[in-house]
Amino acid sequence: MQTMTTIGFWLWGYLSGSLPFALWITRWVKGVDVRDGGSGHVTTTNTIRQAGWGAGVLVFILDVSKGFLPVCFAARAGLPDWAIALTAGLAVAGHCWPLFAQFRGGMGLATSAGALLAVSPLGFLIALAALLFFVLVIHHAARGAFVTALVGPFLLWLLGLRGAELWVGAAAGLVIAARFSIDWKRKYRELWLDRER
Repeated sequence: MQTMTTIGFWLWGYLSGSLPFALWITRWVKGVDVRDGGSGHVTTTNTIRQAGWGAGVLVFILDVSKGFLPVCFAARAGLPDWAIALTAGLAVAGHCWPLFAQFRGGMGLATSAGALLAVSPLGFLIALAALLFFVLVIHHAARGAFVTALVGPFLLWLLGLRGAELWVGAAAGLVIAARFSIDWKRKYRELWLDRER
């Protein structure tokens, strides 16, 4: 029974992550495919570019919830930390490679944030601070996110957060690193954080 419950949470994680809200909302608001413009990704920032701030905020909230809900309930169900982490990793993977959008999705940051927030608000704040720091220092969103994904779990460990948040950070971080590696050389000019000086 426990095994089936665990597998059920893993499926929920992936299917939840696979809900392409940016694609659906941008199509509803503007009648366009969000992947046909901007970065080409199913993300909050690309929604803002094509459908405005209102649509972007809604997408962000929904994308965070895709990671938060399955991970929160997996934790409440008493799953071991590694199983909770796999639920989180699958939710982020679903967002990046969604079943319901021909496996062409987003970058996974908002969904990762929701997953980490579900197990540790402090862990979420630490990861967010690290992301902002690395993006500001590197001046490139993809490289900043890539470095944060790899360094984040070690930072959590050093700060004494060694429970489910460490496992979730590691699982989500591996997916994030893989996803952002494809944008390593892309020039970013749309965000104030990473405009070229």
